[in-house]
Amino acid sequence: MRSIFIICLLALPFTTLAQDKSLYKIYDTKNKKEVGVEDIVKAFSAADVLFFGEEHDDSIGHMLQAEVFRQSHKAIGKDLMLSMEMFEADVQLVLDEYLAGLIQEKNLIKEGRAWKNYSDYKPMVEYAKANQVPVIAANTPPRYTNAVTRGGLEALSKFSIASRSWLPPPVDTATGRYYEKFLEIMGGHGVMPGMHIYQSQNLWDATMAYSIYKAFLKNTNAKILHLNGRFHSDEKMGIIAQLNKYTKDNPLKILNISSFYSEGDLEKPDWNKYTNLGDYVIITKNLKEEKKD
Repeated sequence: MRSIFIICLLALPFTTLAQDKSLYKIYDTKNKKEVGVEDIVKAFSAADVLFFGEEHDDSIGHMLQAEVFRQSHKAIGKDLMLSMEMFEADVQLVLDEYLAGLIQEKNLIKEGRAWKNYSDYKPMVEYAKANQVPVIAANTPPRYTNAVTRGGLEALSKFSIASRSWLPPPVDTATGRYYEKFLEIMGGHGVMPGMHIYQSQNLWDATMAYSIYKAFLKNTNAKILHLNGRFHSDEKMGIIAQLNKYTKDNPLKILNISSFYSEGDLEKPDWNKYTNLGDYVIITKNLKEEKKD
């Protein structure tokens, strides 16, 4: 019965879901208070970029993500752009053809190399299509990150100039807090084959940052909502640090959200833990775990 309840719950529109605050909480970490989607959108309207750092399998997080996108479009209008980790830069043409209604969804999924959980992002892509919101395929084509994982950043020099057109300028692989976090998630120093995996992570971040930067070069009035796994933008490191390098002469106002499953702290935010993660923290109930019960 619980599984049936959860499936039905996920089918509800956000307006219904939003009434059940037992499923999620949104916190403003600077002011240490609970807020709503409308507060995030208001702040985004006065900024340049909003990073939504997600857990890729979080259904409630995806629903909130879609609502942030919809409300942002209503508030911002024609200057809004959606940027996505979920599509690589070399499929931008395929994505644009789909948004223009020239190809079918099956072509987008196959030729655009859509993620296996594309259904989680489909509502946002369809909204963008219906409302003519540009979508940036921001991520690094995997063949390049794979090459760096195997041979380091110097491996990129062996590719043709045409191949390197998808890639950002040289990326910084300096050590520091981001490197320490990366080691933690990889299980410690013992599993790191030199710096190569970390360098591929930096390339990944830099490509997404450079994709966003190039969008601003085309439209200085743009306001960009970027979707990514939260490791890439938590503590304003990763993509955000790379973007700040590209825009150092004309700094952007950047906000970030860190969204993740509750660890029993849905009602009692741990400010010591949350404050550095992002401007906003979204805590969601883990429906996958409940489904197992």
